[in-house]
Amino acid sequence: MTEETPSKIPAFIREAVAEDLKNGRFNYVRTRLPPEPNGYLHIGHVKAFLIDYFTAQEFGGELYLRFDDTNPSKEETEFVDAIEDDASWLGIKWAKVTFASDYFDLLYDWAVRLVQMGFAYVDDQTQEEMSASRGTLPKGTKWSETESALKPGVDSPYRNRSVEENLDLLERMKNGEFAEGSRVLRAKIDMAHPNILLRDPVMYRIMNAHHHRTGDKWHIYPMYDWSHGQNDSMEGVTHSLCSNEYIIHRPLYEWFLQKLEAFPSRQIEFSRLNLTYAMMSKRKVRKLVEEGIVRGWDDPRLTTLRGLRRRGVTPEAIINFVTSTGETKNDSYVEMAQLEAIIRDDLNKRAARRMAVLRPLKLVIDNYPDDMVEEMDAVNNPEDPSAGTRKVPFSKVVYIEQDDFRETPPPKYFRLFPGNEVRLRYGYLVRCTHVVKDDAGNVTEVHCTYDPATKGGDAPDGRKVKSTIHWVSAAHAMKAEVRLYEQLFTVERPDDGDLDSIINPNSLEALTDCYLEPALKNASLSDRIQFERTGYFCLDLDSTPEKPIFNRTVTLKDSWAKEQKKGQVE
Repeated sequence: MTEETPSKIPAFIREAVAEDLKNGRFNYVRTRLPPEPNGYLHIGHVKAFLIDYFTAQEFGGELYLRFDDTNPSKEETEFVDAIEDDASWLGIKWAKVTFASDYFDLLYDWAVRLVQMGFAYVDDQTQEEMSASRGTLPKGTKWSETESALKPGVDSPYRNRSVEENLDLLERMKNGEFAEGSRVLRAKIDMAHPNILLRDPVMYRIMNAHHHRTGDKWHIYPMYDWSHGQNDSMEGVTHSLCSNEYIIHRPLYEWFLQKLEAFPSRQIEFSRLNLTYAMMSKRKVRKLVEEGIVRGWDDPRLTTLRGLRRRGVTPEAIINFVTSTGETKNDSYVEMAQLEAIIRDDLNKRAARRMAVLRPLKLVIDNYPDDMVEEMDAVNNPEDPSAGTRKVPFSKVVYIEQDDFRETPPPKYFRLFPGNEVRLRYGYLVRCTHVVKDDAGNVTEVHCTYDPATKGGDAPDGRKVKSTIHWVSAAHAMKAEVRLYEQLFTVERPDDGDLDSIINPNSLEALTDCYLEPALKNASLSDRIQFERTGYFCLDLDSTPEKPIFNRTVTLKDSWAKEQKKGQVE
């Protein structure tokens, strides 16, 4: 790291890791990504992934990708493959892929050791009885308030079973002799501890479920707090970097490692990334998918990585967003507008410019030769001179946007209306002479005349126009569907709301009669395109050569809409 290449990780993490290396606590750095394979990654996961990755990278260490597959009832190989693919798409590289299930045998052996040492026991209480004996936090209690909010717990009647009886019961639990929910293995710590997580936490529960990797071998599965820290230690992970909700878990993380005298992995927490108008609850996203509110985990209205990818967001934009949000002591929300601004900035530099008419209105140039076709020189990207130019066909009949014409214009409207002159981008100046309407009085055609002396430049007599509009030649246009996406939720914090009441009914508008310039016939899924004056778009996975479909990634800066609210449209 130099002044020219600033650190991409929070300063306090960088300082802590550097100190651990300096004082000899560790002589190398190894971090890990521990996703649970029960869904797809969302943008909230990306911060944790990047901090783990960049920390290992900055200190010359390595990163493990370890799947926390300890809950077989919710896990699928599909999610494993998707998580690997998404992380790789971000540019994250890892030294090794592992699974919590790789260590099930060793983890069980370590549990037996704790039983033998008198630090774990089998409990026959029901879940309700255990919860009552541990104490319950009042609703809305913050983790920092737990010590003052809790009364001492009550010991389980099974807490003082003999080591021999506990070992026998644990073995029989493992072998599937007992019904689900009938017994658990608990750590024996302190039922009066002010941290509720240290009140004899559950280590194993009975689950007669088929595991996607170990099959039907196991009838007990470890709880996250038991497997997480021990897996870190087993893999020689030096720094377990996780979000703030795990601060309260850290004493338990350290207690297990100290009692087992295992490799002392260190947990360090950072603030969680929360985004307005984005759902971070994987459980609720799963519900959206299962109830058909969205089309799948990759629906472009979601902030899953799959959804963002399908919407046309680049990995560079996501990384720039995460690293630009900075670090705060407490969890906070970042505005969706900040993400969109970074996406615009990224796409502005890379997106090829093309003309597309989404809501077409026919414009006929009466004095243009019927059979003549010209090719206009159009710039591919004004931000990148090396992108060059392209040829765009021009003919007597073109399509323009309905919003670019008003029969009766509002004040300060400078686009096309009867008697007004505008420029057709890269083409000629045209003046509206009259319109054609249908029986209902709707304008179906706009008729104009053009000035042949104004091709691609100013009028010889020096007259100026105040507006330039885009167009597509009707004879050469490619018809396509364009999907316009808005926020899926009507509230800033959808994780806190009832799904039925917070869904935006206008989050998707599919326009099926759009006309695009012919250069887009060769568009690929990897292309990023700016429809001039409209927004940034990409080809959708559903596209076929016969039916191309484009997704809007993000709008352009909507200055026109802001002015319209003031009654000052142009």
